[in-house]
Amino acid sequence: MPTLYTVIRRPLITEKGMTVKETQNTLVFEVAEKATKTEVKQAVESLFKVKVAAVRTSIVEGKERRRGKFAGYQPDWKKAYVRLKEGEKMPEYLDSL
Repeated sequence: MPTLYTVIRRPLITEKGMTVKETQNTLVFEVAEKATKTEVKQAVESLFKVKVAAVRTSIVEGKERRRGKFAGYQPDWKKAYVRLKEGEKMPEYLDSL
């Protein structure tokens, strides 16, 4: 992967993601499908200046979407749960909400 921003697409700001962030010291991101756990770890460490303890990834299948009689599928995407080491300060990317 050439740059940090092609590895990490965006943070996932959902109710479940915020709960995991507060209780388990874990961040949730949408990442590139070809990104490995090592690449995700390096990208988060250099982007947010924190130490990462573990990375878990999962492939999320795209949902079917309908517009009237026409049906199609959203593309599959990859989700990464990034757990920070103990004592690391949680980055605040939600200040504007």
